[in-house]
This record gives sequence, C-alpha cells and structure tokens, in this order.
Amino acid sequence: MFTATLIARPGTLDSALAEALRNAWGGGDLVWLSPDEAAEFDMPSVPDTAESSWTALQDQGVDLAIQHSANRRKKMLLADMDSTMIQQECIDELAEVAGVGAHVKAITARAMNGELDFEGALIERVALLKGLPESVIDDVLATRITLMPGGPVLLATMKSHGAHAALVSGGFTAFTSRVAATLGFDENRANTLLVENGTLTGDVSRPILGREAKVTALEEITARLGITEADVLAVGDGANDLGMLQRAGAGVALHAKPSVQAQAKLRINHGDLTALLFLQGYGRADFVTPEAPALA
Repeated sequence: MFTATLIARPGTLDSALAEALRNAWGGGDLVWLSPDEAAEFDMPSVPDTAESSWTALQDQGVDLAIQHSANRRKKMLLADMDSTMIQQECIDELAEVAGVGAHVKAITARAMNGELDFEGALIERVALLKGLPESVIDDVLATRITLMPGGPVLLATMKSHGAHAALVSGGFTAFTSRVAATLGFDENRANTLLVENGTLTGDVSRPILGREAKVTALEEITARLGITEADVLAVGDGANDLGMLQRAGAGVALHAKPSVQAQAKLRINHGDLTALLFLQGYGRADFVTPEAPALA
C-alpha cells in the first residue's frame, strides 16, 4: 500500500483538486491533515502518471509525495543545516563580512548544485576568510542567521514522539552547536574552523565533513540507536546531501537545487519544514509548538 500526500501553502490547497487526484488514482478516503493545506489518501500502487502529476501540481503550487504507507512515522531526523534548518549559508555570510561575498556565493551555489568538488570548494572559500576575528562568528549568528520556518515545530513534534535528532553539516561547528542547541537536536557534526590568537587562519580541520561523512553519520547513529536506515527521515538541499537522502527511509529535498531534486525520493518546494510532519502522517492538530527560539 502507498500513501499520496498533497501539501501547499496554508489556505491554498483546493479540495476539488485533491479529490480529483484521489478519484483518478482510485485512492481511499481523503484525509485532511490540515484544512486547505495538506491532505493524504492511500492507494494500492504507484500510478504511471505520478511524475507527470507531480510536475503539473508544481505549477499549481502543490507538492506531491508518494511513499510506502508502512513505517512513515520516523524514529530519527537527520538534517543538513545551511539553507535547510537555517535560511542562509553560513560561509556566505562570513564572506560578506570579509568583503568577498559575491565571489564566495558563486562558488557555494556551484558546489551545492554538484558542479564542483565539495572539499576543494570549501577549502577555497575558507581561505578567503583568513584574518577575520573569531568574534565575527557571534556577530553573524546574532545579525545574519535566521531559522527556517517550521523547524522548531518539526523538532518539537518529532522529539515529543521519541525521535532522535542529528544535525550534520558541511558547514562549521561554531554554527551547528548553536543551531542544534536552539532547536533541540540531540547531536551535531560539522567542520571546525581553525583559529589562532582569536583570528581565523583560513583553514579547517581534517578530515573534511562532506557527502560521505553524512552517510557515515547515518550509519553510525542508526547502529548506535539500534534502528534501521528505513527509520530515518533525512532532509537537505545540496549535492553533498544526496548520499544520506538516498539511503534514508524518507529522503526529502527541501527547496533544493535542480540536480538534487532530480535524484531525491521526496521533494518539497512549496511547504516549509512542517511539511516533513505531514509526510509522516501528522496532522496540524498533532503539532507541538515551542516558545519562539532565538539564536542570539
């Protein structure tokens, strides 16, 4: 059995559209997870028109996801940080302060789309930060970094049901530690910016955490918890996330680069991070809303 989930921005999901798709695919009862925002129905198989329907629905501002109905509610969240749990790329924000923002952003965009080797691109960008005072990290966190909408609710809801949450980033521990603590992640992994006498050296510690390290995190954490990779929901937006997205039971490309969407199991372009709860069958009435967290 499979479950089809339709997700749109609040107040924009047309009930007639959802019912028409359910009828066309011979689905079961249409269940509204959130009125005019998210609905789902079960069906015996994946229809031949699934991909063409996804494309047509995108033009109408609707995300479509089809999954095996069993084991949709996951025991672990494995999340990227930059442009996933936060709205920015930390290295780009540091580069703006260093006066090399445009150059670094261009490299970041190409690396995240899989056009450049991640490790080489990271080393090149970090070198341009040489000489910045370490204190700039706190300044960037306080003035330039904002949480991705829906993130606090996603974490609070999954953790209230016993899920483990890990933040794995090709960015930097100076940022992941703060974001993880703010949102309630149980652990975080990232690269470490090297500092001497309160100043960035323009380098990072080795080995560099990239695509394979994220897969390693998936393997190591699931083994430690005694769960399977099928029990994991992974989310990211860049090419270095593809390994974990393809291995996890539910791999979600969130507002992702085109090359990532082309290879991901699940794609969310219109919803925010709460869409990951709808994908697991949580209704809006099940959401846990924590007090508004702040990074600063």
